[in-house]
Amino acid sequence: MIEFWMFNAMALLTVVPALLAVTVKNVFHAVLWLALSLVGVAGLFIILGAEFLFVVQILLYVGGIVVLLLFVVFLSGRPSDWKGRSSNEQWLGALLLSAVLFSSLSAVFRMMPSAKPVTGSPGPAILSLARILMKDWALPFEILSLVLLAALVGAVYFTRPDQERKGGGPW
Repeated sequence: MIEFWMFNAMALLTVVPALLAVTVKNVFHAVLWLALSLVGVAGLFIILGAEFLFVVQILLYVGGIVVLLLFVVFLSGRPSDWKGRSSNEQWLGALLLSAVLFSSLSAVFRMMPSAKPVTGSPGPAILSLARILMKDWALPFEILSLVLLAALVGAVYFTRPDQERKGGGPW
């Protein structure tokens, strides 16, 4: 019974911030709501017994992608600098399509048999995946982190005013 309530709590922690992320007008607040929604997804992974996916979700999405989005928001200038507000005139069609997809998925999930919880130690698939990520692919991941760092430094450089780039700034 506790699993039922924990699942519902994590589902609410996933869905409600996701809805707020796409409905708020402030982009910074939307990124924060997205981060909270991704934390809810990580909680769902824990409930399902997928600890590896929980760690990946927190490290990659909450720790990486959300921070990258926050940098984009901060480097894109003040809201007063933006040229008008973007709006979606097709929101009604998107709402109807979402309702149809939600009801279809709900029907499919109701027809599925209930799953049994997975117990025991991590299988050889997780151990081999960890070995591949930490031995074979460690160098490409480190090179990718340097490329992302260079892109971030370039974004900071190009968002500065021209007079600071021509020698008047601290760099």
